[in-house]
Amino acid sequence: MRYDLMAQEALRGVVRAAIAKAAENGMPGRHNFYITFRTRWPGVTIDEKLLAKYPDEITIVLEHQFWDLAALDNHFEVTLSFDGTPKYLQVPYRAVTSFHDPAVGFGLKFEIPLGDEAEIAAANAPATDETSNEKEEPAAQTADASGEVVSLDAFRRK
Repeated sequence: MRYDLMAQEALRGVVRAAIAKAAENGMPGRHNFYITFRTRWPGVTIDEKLLAKYPDEITIVLEHQFWDLAALDNHFEVTLSFDGTPKYLQVPYRAVTSFHDPAVGFGLKFEIPLGDEAEIAAANAPATDETSNEKEEPAAQTADASGEVVSLDAFRRK
């Protein structure tokens, strides 16, 4: 059992719920969200100029000037202004590497499992004649895989 991955998926639900509340009711009080995500993650929609400027990760801020925020089951959508120009973003929750609301000192960091790194590389690699028609074999789990304890102390209020 990969409890660490199950916990991360549950915490992504917290991100989804927070974004859904902001989408439905606007950003309450002094709340604002700093969201960092992988720009090359499968399913991310980002402007080419932004991708060139931020080829790996970008941190966006949802505070006052954002439009069309929507929290869907597997991703969120928002339009933000970059250098005075509105840009549409679509971000799968699994692409998010951190979420922070400084108004209340709440933050989450997400690890990208090693299997997902291979998924990112494969999705971003150009297709070749040899590999384009082949189906990927599911990765076999090794018998000597060791469990990993994840500390949640970093996320607790002090």
